[in-house]
Amino acid sequence: MIKIAIADDHPLVINGLKLILASSNEMELAGSYNNGPELLAGLKTCAPDVLVLDIHMPGQTGDELAEIIVVQYPQIKILALTNEDSVYHIKNMLRKGVHGYILKTTSEDILLDAIRKVHRGEQYLETILKEKVIQDTLQAKKQVSAGPVLSDREIEVLRYIARDMTSQQIADKICVSKRTIDYYRLSMLTKLGVKNVGALVKKGIQLGLID
Repeated sequence: MIKIAIADDHPLVINGLKLILASSNEMELAGSYNNGPELLAGLKTCAPDVLVLDIHMPGQTGDELAEIIVVQYPQIKILALTNEDSVYHIKNMLRKGVHGYILKTTSEDILLDAIRKVHRGEQYLETILKEKVIQDTLQAKKQVSAGPVLSDREIEVLRYIARDMTSQQIADKICVSKRTIDYYRLSMLTKLGVKNVGALVKKGIQLGLID
């Protein structure tokens, strides 16, 4: 049996997922939680094989929770289940270590298939989301080949990053949220086709965007 835990702040979603799991003879519910603190407390006593995780929850967001769980419970496979279909959210959750990403509008069959595949250690993206990521990646490569396409704000953030400032420090400096700075970071990584901050700064220097 595949042990499943659910983390979502909407009771209707949790109840619906429980009914779907009850229809499967290969899965069982190990726990359901309405927020981050409840989830982290529950995992201490009962760690599931697969965690079905919402992105937007009170207290701690799904990406923040994923970051904690992949470190403390590396054996747990995380499947994001959300209404967010933006490429930013998809890539952000994958970078945090989740194994799959599907929408709440998906079918029961896709949900169960996604659970099975992430349980086996495979990465799962719903077809429509996979196509969006591919198109975004291709567009980013075209933009990079055409030259730097960073906005003025992104260039400003990049210059602060080059000074070894943290996301929170930059956010305080330009009066925006830390999440906004994290978005700029991911956007610049994608646009310039690099994988980490060190390579991002190096690329910025090569393009003459920073000294």
